[in-house]
Amino acid sequence: MAEKNISAAELEVMRVLWAAGEPLNITEIRAALADTGWEASTIKTLVTRLVRKGELRQEKRGVYYYSPEVTREEYGSHAARRLAEKVYGGGLTKLVASFVEGGEFTREEIAELRALLEKAGSDGDA
Repeated sequence: MAEKNISAAELEVMRVLWAAGEPLNITEIRAALADTGWEASTIKTLVTRLVRKGELRQEKRGVYYYSPEVTREEYGSHAARRLAEKVYGGGLTKLVASFVEGGEFTREEIAELRALLEKAGSDGDA
């Protein structure tokens, strides 16, 4: 994924589309963001910016429908790497350690992380 900063407001639009799991038109996006209090023009501007940045694809079907160019997981991984770079000079281990040491994880999350790390370790052995 290219280095494109997505603002907090743009991320709200992305979350709507990720949750929908299918392309939405601007009316559907506005309905999903109704509780934000944003004007219709603000939402249209956010969508337009995301299209311009290459984060959304638009398809004409009478009206335009929008869908994400990246998955939530791809974006999350990229954002985590960017945060690790900014705060820890690129050390993902230090980023995760900050959450562990800060007591941010539940027992279930720790078990899930342990399983993911074990799987990643065994995949590397193949």
